Amino acid sequence: MIVCIAEKPSVARDIADVLGAKQKKDGYIEGNGYQVTWTFGHLCTLKEPHEYTPAWKAWSLSSLPMIPPRFGIKLIEDSGIQKQFQTIERLMQAADEIINCGDAGQEGELIQRWVMQKAGAHCPVKRLWISSLTEEAIREGFAKLQDQSQFQSLYEAGLSRAIGDWLLGMNATRLYTLKYGQNRQVLSIGRVQTPTLALIVNRQQEIKHFVPKQYWELKTVYRDTTFSAIVRKSDEELAEEAAQANASGNKKKSQDDNRGIPPITDEATGKALLERISQAPFTVTDISLKKGTEAPPRLFDLTSLQVECNKKFAYSADMTLKLIQSLYEKKVATYPRVDTTFLSDDIYPKCPKILEGLKDYTAYTAPLAGQKLIKSKKVFDNSKVTDHHAIIPTGVQPHGLTDMEKNVFDLIARRFIAVFYPDCKFSTTTVTGKADDIEFRVSGKQIIDPGWRVIFAKEPKEDTKEGEEESVLPAFTKGESGPHTPMLNEKWTQPPKPYTEATLLRAMETAGKLVDNEELRDALKENGIGRPSTRAAIIETLFKRHYIRKERKNLIATPTGVELIGLIHEELLKSAELTGIWEKKLREIERRSYDAKQFLDELKQMVGEIVHSVLSDNTNRRVTVVQEELVRKEAEKKKKAPATKRTKKTATPAKESQSVLPEGDAIIGMKCPLCGKGTILKGKTAYGCSEWKNGCTFRKPF
Repeated sequence: MIVCIAEKPSVARDIADVLGAKQKKDGYIEGNGYQVTWTFGHLCTLKEPHEYTPAWKAWSLSSLPMIPPRFGIKLIEDSGIQKQFQTIERLMQAADEIINCGDAGQEGELIQRWVMQKAGAHCPVKRLWISSLTEEAIREGFAKLQDQSQFQSLYEAGLSRAIGDWLLGMNATRLYTLKYGQNRQVLSIGRVQTPTLALIVNRQQEIKHFVPKQYWELKTVYRDTTFSAIVRKSDEELAEEAAQANASGNKKKSQDDNRGIPPITDEATGKALLERISQAPFTVTDISLKKGTEAPPRLFDLTSLQVECNKKFAYSADMTLKLIQSLYEKKVATYPRVDTTFLSDDIYPKCPKILEGLKDYTAYTAPLAGQKLIKSKKVFDNSKVTDHHAIIPTGVQPHGLTDMEKNVFDLIARRFIAVFYPDCKFSTTTVTGKADDIEFRVSGKQIIDPGWRVIFAKEPKEDTKEGEEESVLPAFTKGESGPHTPMLNEKWTQPPKPYTEATLLRAMETAGKLVDNEELRDALKENGIGRPSTRAAIIETLFKRHYIRKERKNLIATPTGVELIGLIHEELLKSAELTGIWEKKLREIERRSYDAKQFLDELKQMVGEIVHSVLSDNTNRRVTVVQEELVRKEAEKKKKAPATKRTKKTATPAKESQSVLPEGDAIIGMKCPLCGKGTILKGKTAYGCSEWKNGCTFRKPF
């Protein structure tokens, strides 16, 4: 008998259908020589400190650092999990062969390996590796089963990550709680969580201590067109441009390009310049027309999809992950937990069929039908694809999607169609003029052939600047001259913007370096913090711990979050750059270019150094206990102040009833106090509403 083990019941059902296993049993499906069973995500976890030695049960500084000689796993304490594990154990003990059908990624590998270890499986194990759950993909995957040994490095990377998180999380949380906490307040520290919080706190401090500087802009209007004075760049700006050019391999700009007047930092200088040019005519000195092309936007990886959904629909990273996971399980999109925006060459022949399956987009796919599809190196590149390719549609016609799922699917489908359209062609006209030897410039962009842009034509422009750039300039002639109307505008430098989930995800991906250049971002991804699949959970953890809160779309650190980062002097704990180096090593373990033992030895040494450093702190610092519940209620009161009679009726009782809900699992099955439609379910970290897919945001942490 061959035992197949999937990560959840719905995936097991899909696999059983393809294999011809039809008999439903308690905890598995049998038939045609197969028994298909499942986990519910993680069934096993690393043991708690006290399970290694009773001395570690009580929290005490003298027992730190806690470093077990050998790590062990245990079943998660849950009656449903234990019952399912007994079924899995019985099937595996009698199996002739096991096929690991877990999610094709680091976490999926770890989940199933731990279950097989715990169950004492001793027969040969094969691995199913697929990127979508369509019948065709499952059949193809079973035709190309690989030996489990091929994925040993993937398991070692997942195990190193789990042990690393345990070592740092358990030791640092106890260390900081005992040293700096008050009134039984737990100060949670994590390998990725703390540097992420530090990004938000540091940005907040930059905003708080920002000193605005006044400056002036010199402009003039000639023939109803506003020209801006060319301003010389500072040495800092030039250095930054040179660094970006080097990183992305672009040609360095010559020093001659940096011409113009110095920045105007006092009004007297500005007025003198204004007076000077108002006496002179304006003369057009140069007109340049540059034709250019713009390639279609990249396909989505998980992070870019979460960024786009946050910008367009204000979905949280966690919500987007749940929606794309649901689309994957409904067979309409490919595997979501990916960090590449490329496809492998073997996907190219399948693309016409996928396009044909997008029935709701025939207006855009019809021009491609029967044509040889464009094959761009910016889309198809084997060297940029490891385990999985970018997120694309599978070609299966979607049915029964919620409005939120439709929004996400629409983004994926349009991006996929767009990569087979020609580049957008445009021309940029730049007109330069002079008034008393002071140079002015204006640019206008005109779309000659929209190409792929027709697919996004109905979307509003994201910012007005782009819209202005696309305005067509009047026809100017070199050498023409005439009167003009100069003006001097007072401006102030602006502080950096607070992080939103979209910009925080980008910062996590590039270890705090916010860059727009896609090639440069790809290079920095290697040192990003967290994995695409875990970043949403990290942000949710910060909310749950009351270290951050949301103001509109902005993420704001709470006083507790700010104080916690202020307390941490150890750069290893809060530096996104240093954490990014650890992440890079985990990726190298996966690629067999770094040793897992060395990684863990380094981590153990780091934990020892942190413990020593904190214990040596003789100051009497403490984190203030902030009643976050009170802060939240105050914020809600402010929000509700202008509520109309119509909203008062539904909104107020819902919040009141939420506060008197029973504790623990007694809440399960009750009517949702927020939307009134759904019932309360138990999630991994909190109770939620069954209507979450339709937008209900009810959450009650455990």
